Amino acid sequence: MMKIPDLDTLSSIQGVIFDLDGTLADSRLDFTAIRSELACPEGVGVLEYIQLLPGSERRAAEQIVLDHERRGAERAEWIPGARECLQFCARRNLPTAILTRNAREVADLTMSRLGIQVDMLLAREDCPPKPAPDGLLQIAAAWSLSPKRLVYVGDFLYDLQAARRANMISCFYDPALTGHYSDETDWHLGDFEQFTEMLATA
Repeated sequence: MMKIPDLDTLSSIQGVIFDLDGTLADSRLDFTAIRSELACPEGVGVLEYIQLLPGSERRAAEQIVLDHERRGAERAEWIPGARECLQFCARRNLPTAILTRNAREVADLTMSRLGIQVDMLLAREDCPPKPAPDGLLQIAAAWSLSPKRLVYVGDFLYDLQAARRANMISCFYDPALTGHYSDETDWHLGDFEQFTEMLATA
C-alpha cells in the first residue's frame, strides 16, 4: 500500500532531513560487491559487521568500504528532482540537513561535486549509525525543533527505523513504487517533484 500524509501532517513540517546516497545523490554503489568482499553475512549491516571484527581486520574492512564510497562519490549524480527540492526548501526557509552512514570525507566529496547545499551534515563519525535515532535527534536539538515537526527522507529500511525511533515523520523514497516498508513509513515518495509539490500545497 502506498502511503501519503494528510494535509495536517504536511502543514506541520518545519524542517527536512535527507539521507544522501540513493536519496539526494546516485553513486551507484554496488552493495552486493561490498558485502561479498567483506564476507558480510546476510541480514547484518555492513557497518555493524565491521564493528564485530578484531582490530586489524576491522581497519582493513573500513578501508575497503571507504574505497568503494570514494569511487561512488567521484561518479555521483543528482537524483532527479532532488536539487529543485532543496532549492524550494531554501526559498521557503525550511532548514535542511543530511544524515548519512557514509564517511564524512565521502559525503563532503559528493556534496562538493554536485553542489549540494544544506544547513547541517552528520556522517558516521558524528553519531551512531542509523537505525539509531541519535543523529536525527541531534539535528532536531540543533534546530530547537520538535522531532514531530521534521521529516526524514531515505531509501532504505534503516532510514525509516531511525525516523520512527526519533518520533519523526518517515518518508521512503521509492521511485520504483514498490510500496515496501508500509509498516515502517508514513509516506511513500515516488519522485521529488511530488515531494516538492506536496510541501508547496501545505
